[in-house]
Amino acid sequence: MSIRVMLVDDQVLLRTGFRMVLAAQPDMEVVAEAGDGAEAIEILRSTAVDVVLMDVRMPRLDGVEATRRICAAPQPPKVLILTTFDLDEYAFSGLKAGASGFMLKDVPPGELLSAIRSVHSGDAVVAPSTTRRLLDRFSPMLPVTGSEPRDKTLEKLTEREREVMMLVAQGLSNGEIAARLVLSEATVKTHVGRILTKLALRDRVQVVVLAYETGLVRAGGGNV
Repeated sequence: MSIRVMLVDDQVLLRTGFRMVLAAQPDMEVVAEAGDGAEAIEILRSTAVDVVLMDVRMPRLDGVEATRRICAAPQPPKVLILTTFDLDEYAFSGLKAGASGFMLKDVPPGELLSAIRSVHSGDAVVAPSTTRRLLDRFSPMLPVTGSEPRDKTLEKLTEREREVMMLVAQGLSNGEIAARLVLSEATVKTHVGRILTKLALRDRVQVVVLAYETGLVRAGGGNV
């Protein structure tokens, strides 16, 4: 079955370009378009969508708030934030709001298509190096006091799982974590899966955000 995609952007030319790229794919179909977040939410009430390509800066309702509302609904579509290099803070806010990843608007077509397929299959599409750069830049905006109530959530983790979580938050891939801890990559993948389950998190992106929010790691890759 085709991946049903919605394009949300106030620039008609950009939507047209994305639609042409997606229409050439046998496994994708653009089923809806919207010029702002409010229109997107209205359309989603009556249209089945698998993946939403969401711009951030739009009139009426921006992409971050629209993402928050969409992801709060039962069985929501996946949201892929589209941003520019100068708007990393919006991308970070989008990830906190529930987006499964973010990409630059000038991304090569092949990478965009790969990202849509990855998001649809349940993966996040924020590369470890990108995550590390983004969080190092904007983590000072997050609360990091040890008295945060959410810190108690981490008590559910074993010592090894906390260690793995810290390395995930520092931007390491499963292979890099395995080398660092002298474990097999399969074992690391199992630990990551348990972390997601215990903390009721959707993907690695949410692991990174929670680690910074609770102060488990700090800007610059340090840990507490």
